[in-house]
Parts: sequence; structure tokens; C-alpha cells
Amino acid sequence: MAKIRYTYNPETCKFEPIIVTPKDFGKKALRFLAFSFLIGLAGSIYFHFQYPYLDETLQKVENTQLKAEWQVLNKQLARSSDQLTVIEKNDDHNYRIILDLEPLSSSQREAGVGGREKESASIIYPLIKRAYEKIEKIKNRLDIEVQSLQQLKNELSKKQRMWASRPAIQPINNKDLKQLHTIFGMRMHPILGYVRPHNGLDFTAPHGSPVYATGDAVVIYTGYSTYGNVIYLDHGFGFETRYAHLTKYIVEPGQVIKRGQIIGYVGNTGLSSGPHLHYEVHYKNIAINPINFFQRDLSNKEYEKLIELGSQSSTSLD
Repeated sequence: MAKIRYTYNPETCKFEPIIVTPKDFGKKALRFLAFSFLIGLAGSIYFHFQYPYLDETLQKVENTQLKAEWQVLNKQLARSSDQLTVIEKNDDHNYRIILDLEPLSSSQREAGVGGREKESASIIYPLIKRAYEKIEKIKNRLDIEVQSLQQLKNELSKKQRMWASRPAIQPINNKDLKQLHTIFGMRMHPILGYVRPHNGLDFTAPHGSPVYATGDAVVIYTGYSTYGNVIYLDHGFGFETRYAHLTKYIVEPGQVIKRGQIIGYVGNTGLSSGPHLHYEVHYKNIAINPINFFQRDLSNKEYEKLIELGSQSSTSLD
């Protein structure tokens, strides 16, 4: 049974029971609920600002870390771009000049960048978009540089074969050389007695002195002619050398020869007036003066001495 509450009525001087009507009860309940809601809302707002959700806190921490990592990434991108610029400059201004190649133009190095920038158009965050474009540009430059370095590698390999094959040393060692006859071109033949072309140089040396290949080559001919025992070497790249008046040769057609390898010995065979080597250099089937190739093998002093020895002779030996 519910407990009855009383209130004093001064008009009747009696305690009368308090009667709560449904309407009064509803008003009180509504006021209570409204007050409670306001207190709860205020508490919730206060708690929200003073004590954020755990997920939000973790997200803020993660965002801070991401910003720090983003700054590091941007610095690394800038450093990578600078390092790539150094490589590109060495490529254009050093390696390509040495190998007789034209530097790549700016349009060649920037080829393909525009297409990749279009791919980034769908990215809505400016910070990420700029970084994406920077990365794609570096990637494109790297692709171009890789292709360029491969071209340089191929060209270097070709040049190395050419340098090794090109006639570049004397066919007779200086210790065996007695006299160099530098008569090249038309001259009086010492045996036949009339003027005819002399397409090489004559190296006077003791009978049996070694004769050396002046560059990497393949033997294309050995045999006997008016020049006595001869050897023809094909060096590739348009070069051919010929060695004549040998006492004998020790190579055969098809044999691969290395620069400095002994291929025969000085003799006096054929139309020759004394032991010597007749040496010719041909480029694209045209005889050229071999004297222009010896300085690669000699110091300036040795080269000058060689020219001095040659100037002492006014005749050829064949």
C-alpha cells in the first residue's frame, strides 16, 4: 500500500492528504526528463572535448607519424632527383663525349612524362598528387637513363673491340729496329729500276727478328708473292694490315690473332734488297701511311726518335 503524504491547510487548520493528479505527475516527469537530458547533453559535450574517443586519439597519433614520414619521403625524393641529375650530366658531358655520341636532348629525357601526369589527374588530394607526379617523373628519368646506359655499354663494348683491333703498335720491337725507311708513295724501286707506288714502310732489322701483329685480327691470307712470304690480317672496322718479305710465317688463314702476338719473322724473300719488314696499313681498301699509328705505342721522345731514324733514309728496300 502506497504511503500517503499530507500537507497543512491554514484555512481549515488541518492536515490534508496530498492528491497528485495525472496531469501534475506528467508535468513533473516531463520537467525531470528535460532537466536530466540537458545535464546529460552538457556532460557528453564536456566529456567529448576533454576525453576524445580512443579511435580518434589513435588516428591523430597515426596522422602525426604519417606527416613525419611524408616529410622524410619528400626529402628522399629530392635527394634522389639531385643524384639522378648528376648521373645525367656525367652521361651527357663525359661518357657520351668520350664515346663520340651525341648528348640526349631535354625532350628525349622528358619523353613519356605527360602521359603519366594524366594518370595522376584522378587523385583528389593535392599533397599526394604532387608527390605522385614527382615519383613518376623520377621513374621516367630513370627509365630513360637505364636505356642510355645500356646504349653506352654497347657502344663501349664496340669501341673496345675497335681500339683493340685498330693497328696501334710497331710491328718490329725497338730493340731489333736498325732503320726505318719512311718513304711512302711513289718512289724508285731499288731492284726493278722504275718508279712505282710504295704503299708501306720498311723496317730494317736482323734476319729472324720477330714480327708482331699490330692489333687484334683474323688472318685472311698467307702465301708467297713478289713481296716474298706475306701475311694479310683483317682487323675489322675497315682496317687491314700486310706484312711482307718474311723469312717465314707461323699463322694460317682463319686464325684469330691478338695485338702483340708474333706472327712471323723478318726475312729477305721476294723483291727485296736486304733483310727487312715491309708493313702496310689499309683502311677501306685504301693504303694509308702507317707512321700515323705508331705514336699510340710510343712516348713523345720515342716517337721523335723514330721519325729521326726514318729521316736518315731516302730510299726504300723494296
